[in-house]
Amino acid sequence: MSSKNDMKLGLFIICAGLFILLGKLGVFGFLGRALWPLLLLIPGLILHVFVFGRRLSPAALIPAGIMTVYGLLFGLCNTFGWWMMAYLWPVLLLGIAVGLYEYSLYASPRSGGLTVGSAVLGIVSLLLMFLGVLGSGFIYIVGAVLIVAGIWLMLGRGGRRGRYRRGW
Repeated sequence: MSSKNDMKLGLFIICAGLFILLGKLGVFGFLGRALWPLLLLIPGLILHVFVFGRRLSPAALIPAGIMTVYGLLFGLCNTFGWWMMAYLWPVLLLGIAVGLYEYSLYASPRSGGLTVGSAVLGIVSLLLMFLGVLGSGFIYIVGAVLIVAGIWLMLGRGGRRGRYRRGW
């Protein structure tokens, strides 16, 4: 064997050893657990680039929008905790709405029905998310803000100079 082939074989053996050691130390497991949402986000962004670069038809915007939104959602939940999914599950519907809305904007024969349908689905998704958050402890914050706003209005928006200074 020549010295050039010995160098290639030696480099291959070193890389294999490093790969095995890093695997046993849990580096690849950590990366797999932490970065798997990128497997959805990056292809979604690449599909967007291909569509806007006119290499793919606008129909590819449907899976592109869905994959991008889902990748962001799963990345958020993976980073801050999966308990958030109890409140953010309507974002799954929002992903479909985003994909359909993008397609309706860039499709050749524009369809108003698809635009309206995707907008309705997006509004329903946001409404469901808002109602889910209200069902949690967030309702106490809303109640406190309403009380403060009512007191502020009753006191005349900053003191005695207000509209209600004479009383009832």
